[in-house]
Amino acid sequence: MITTSPSPVLTPTFAAAVHAPLPRGLRAEADDMSWDDFVAEFAPTTGPVRLGQWTCTDNERPAGRLGPQARNYRATLAFGDRISTATAAACGPVAALTAMLCDQGIAVETVSFHQVPAGAHTATFIRGSDGMRTEWAMGVSEDATQSALRAVIACANRLLAA
Repeated sequence: MITTSPSPVLTPTFAAAVHAPLPRGLRAEADDMSWDDFVAEFAPTTGPVRLGQWTCTDNERPAGRLGPQARNYRATLAFGDRISTATAAACGPVAALTAMLCDQGIAVETVSFHQVPAGAHTATFIRGSDGMRTEWAMGVSEDATQSALRAVIACANRLLAA
């Protein structure tokens, strides 16, 4: 009697799951990783810094002048077991979240920023620096802004853990 073992279940590689070019400097590393391994490594959902509620408090304000204008943002942020509300005025959500983190003593300077479609979602890749080292991080969401915010938080946690 010949027996055969069941075929192993293969998880797709990250490159097969996201049908878009990945940022230079991350391609070789991502190509060989499974989707699950890549997400666990670069988009951690746990860490000392967590983002809760996110709001642009004056989103309905009409434009008063030409060019980028600062908007006011409010976020609920958790730092370990401490939860606080932060506010910032900035030209966009990533700048506002970066300012909020800086006010808490967490430096995340965006060195590279890439967004690509990932099926019905948007994947955001951020290479961030705390002034001493750099780390890649990723966020995924159906909403491009939430994807970017998740990437910033993931980057902050990766920089804090390194």
